[in-house]
Amino acid sequence: MIDVENVTVTFDDVTAVRDIDLRVDTGEFVTVIGPSGCGKTTLLRTIGGLQDPTNGRVLIADRDPAASQSDANLGFVFQQHTLFPWKTALQNVTFLRKMAGKSPRPGRARELLEAVGLEESEHLYPSELSGGMKQRVAIVRALHLDADVLLMDEPFGELDEITRDRLSVELREIWRQERKTILFVTHSVPEAVLLADRCLLFDGPPGRLVASFDIDLPRPRDERVFESPAFQRQVAAVRSALYGTRTEPASRTD
Repeated sequence: MIDVENVTVTFDDVTAVRDIDLRVDTGEFVTVIGPSGCGKTTLLRTIGGLQDPTNGRVLIADRDPAASQSDANLGFVFQQHTLFPWKTALQNVTFLRKMAGKSPRPGRARELLEAVGLEESEHLYPSELSGGMKQRVAIVRALHLDADVLLMDEPFGELDEITRDRLSVELREIWRQERKTILFVTHSVPEAVLLADRCLLFDGPPGRLVASFDIDLPRPRDERVFESPAFQRQVAAVRSALYGTRTEPASRTD
């Protein structure tokens, strides 16, 4: 579904990512984790056609990202929710399909809002919603577009830990039902493990893929998985690799 072939992205004299090769299969949920500044967001923007690669190429279903954008086959969810403040939750959800030239499906939009616990909030405006509720609306908006591919750039990054965990479980359940192809950037190792079929570890700069982990956890996953020995082992393995890739030792106080 998503093919990244020898992609390098350079800004002036700074190389953000270098020689990236990866594939995300249809219906796969892949998380990307790494330290700040290692090029995760640059890679996601390049896959989504928001940034041109300096070298290499990106294909989505054997087409360039611009073609997928024009067909509304790419959905984006960013750390900032980007909701329209003058539209209700339901109007925000349906508006994206209108912009893409697709017929709005308010019934389907309500089903998705219900799936994330917002069935009583469809008439509320963003100013009346909490941060977690706004991110729920943003996710539902991307799902309502009915794109095959969702690119998510730290969508829970500004939320408290309890809300993040709850939304992660809800997103995983929606993915199980919808089977979209999802590439999800995060700084949270537990979040990366909970969500993923496969977790990619990046280091940099320049950004490069240094490890890949197949996440072997039961499905469906709910809050109980956090306490399971298997989950803790997976988190420990990713953390160990993450810290092991750093090229500079952590500072210490004697």
